[in-house]
Amino acid sequence: MGRELEVRVEGLETLDYLDNLKGKERFTEQGDAITFESEVSVRRQDISEYTYKNCYLDHERKRTLCCGRMDFQMLVYLYGGQVTSWKNEYGEELLFVSSKATFKLPKAIRGGIPICFPQFGSHGSLEQHGFARNRMWSIDDDPPPFPTNTSNRAFIDLILKHSEEDAKIWPHRYEFRLRITLGPGGDLMLTSRIRNTNTDGKSFAFTFAYHTYFAVSDISEVRVEGLETLDYLDNLKGKERFTEQGDAITFESEVDKIYLSTPTKIAILDHERKRTFVLRKDGLPDAVVWNPWDKKAKAMTDFGDEEYKHMLCVEAACVEKPIVLKPGEEWRGRQEISTVPSSYCSGQLDPKKVFQSD
Repeated sequence: MGRELEVRVEGLETLDYLDNLKGKERFTEQGDAITFESEVSVRRQDISEYTYKNCYLDHERKRTLCCGRMDFQMLVYLYGGQVTSWKNEYGEELLFVSSKATFKLPKAIRGGIPICFPQFGSHGSLEQHGFARNRMWSIDDDPPPFPTNTSNRAFIDLILKHSEEDAKIWPHRYEFRLRITLGPGGDLMLTSRIRNTNTDGKSFAFTFAYHTYFAVSDISEVRVEGLETLDYLDNLKGKERFTEQGDAITFESEVDKIYLSTPTKIAILDHERKRTFVLRKDGLPDAVVWNPWDKKAKAMTDFGDEEYKHMLCVEAACVEKPIVLKPGEEWRGRQEISTVPSSYCSGQLDPKKVFQSD
C-alpha cells in the first residue's frame, strides 16, 4: 500500500480490540476511522464484524481492499470503479489481470471487471466500451438503500457522475451508483444503478456489460455451459447472427460472441483446477464470451503474448436492445459470481445442479 500517513482503515469504529503493544489489554476503538502515526499491532480476536465489513482505503493509490470471512478478499480501484482482484480462502486469484496492464489514464485496466458504459464494444459512436472504465470514480458516502442484504458482507459504494468532459462526447446527465459486495461465502456481487438526471427532458439510451476476466488454468481445458442452442452475434463475422451448436462451448481459436436472451445462470468449468465459476445475473439479458487467442494477443500492447491461455471473459451484458431511460428513471443490473468445486472431467458434476442451486 502507499505511505502509512496516506492510509486509513474503516469498518472497525467503536469495536473492542486487544492491543499487543500494551500486553494484550482490551480497549474500545475511538474515532471515525483508523489512521497511522506510529506502530500498530492489534489482534482480530473477539471482533466478530472485522472479517465482514473491513475495508482498507489507500488514498495515495486510490484503491480499496475489502476482506471477508475466511480470508476472502477483493481489491477495487477508483480508476474505472474496477475490481482487479478476487481471492478465495486459500489466497488463489480468481480474476485475470494482465502482467502488462496499466493503471493510469488514458488506458483502461486490462483485466479484472471493467465496467462498459454507456456503450459496449463498438456498438455506437463512442470509444470502445464507453468511458466509465477510463474515469476516476468516487466513494459514495451517502448511497440510497440497496435491495441487497449487506449483513455479514464487506462492501463498498462508488459513484460516477456526468462531467463537462463526458458531455462533449455524450451530452447527457446521469448518476451511476455501483455497490461491490463480498459475501461471507466468498461470492462477489456488483450491483449497478444508473439514473437519468437530464434537466432538458431528454431520454438517453445505453448498452452495458460487466467485462469479467476469469482466471483459468488452460483455455483449452475450459468449457462454458448454459448458452447451448442460443442465438448469438459473431463480432468476428460483422455481427452476423448464428445459433450455437453443441452441448457446451469449448475453445480452439479466437472467440468474440454476444449471446442473446440468455439464462440468469451460466457455468464456466475449469477442468484442470476442478473449479466451476457460476455467474448469476439480473437485468442483463445478454452474455458475451471473448478470448483473443494468439494473434490478437500479440497485437495488444497491454497483454502478454501467451496470456490468452489463462483467461476467459464471460460478461453479463445488455447489448442487442439498448436500455432507454426517461428523466428521473433508474435502471438496475446485477452480477454475482461464485465458485464451486467440480470434477466435470470425470463426469461427476451435474450442470443442472449448478444452475438449480442458490
